[in-house]
Amino acid sequence: MIKKITLIMFLIAFFFALGLVLFTVFFDQAVIVRKNTLYHIRANEKVVALTFDDGPSPVWTPRILDALKASGVKATFFMLGMHAREYPQVARRVAEEGHEIGNHTFDHHGLFYYTPEELAKEVGDAENAIFSATGVKTKYFRPPKAWITSREKKQLINMGYKTVLWSLNSKDWVTFDDRYIVNYLLRHVQPGDIILFHDSGGVFRPEGGNRKETVKSISRLVEKLKERGYRFVTISQLLEFQVK
Repeated sequence: MIKKITLIMFLIAFFFALGLVLFTVFFDQAVIVRKNTLYHIRANEKVVALTFDDGPSPVWTPRILDALKASGVKATFFMLGMHAREYPQVARRVAEEGHEIGNHTFDHHGLFYYTPEELAKEVGDAENAIFSATGVKTKYFRPPKAWITSREKKQLINMGYKTVLWSLNSKDWVTFDDRYIVNYLLRHVQPGDIILFHDSGGVFRPEGGNRKETVKSISRLVEKLKERGYRFVTISQLLEFQVK
């Protein structure tokens, strides 16, 4: 009887974990919390914004920057404060090459159940670390994993931040190959989209991961979208195209 109960408990835990993984991989949870955030604009022109989360990385961010430079594209990097502090020379290069920088918290902890004081410290510590490395004062914020409450959105507005999510998720952290990533984005892209990539971060950690497919995706995606008449802009520039 005990063995049977143990087996049942194991199966329940296994299928719960499997369901959680499948949900995370195939469903974009940002859809649930988009209200009162910037995730897409109504635009009459073919413009999109590429964004990169979790960096800077000493391994992958320079390669992504090289790919963006070769394609003649500017992007927005939502940095972790701890990574900006640890790799200031990489963070500085992002700013020096004309890319926009946003705040992605200090250490990538989810924001649910933060007290107002904890949220202020998490965002403020990241802001200070990014400014120390780059001289940039951040004004756009992206919550890790899109986990954010209505109260936190209001607090961030009072702190001078606009919360930015995304309308298209490359899911590059799942390590889909570049052809799958690009083909998926090409099938769904619309003018005014904000596209999510990562320049660091593993499946279970905010650092590490293999961004080889991300690097390869950039040049192919830019080439294909330019053929369709698209231009690539930063988040600030994207807002200039918003139809009133």
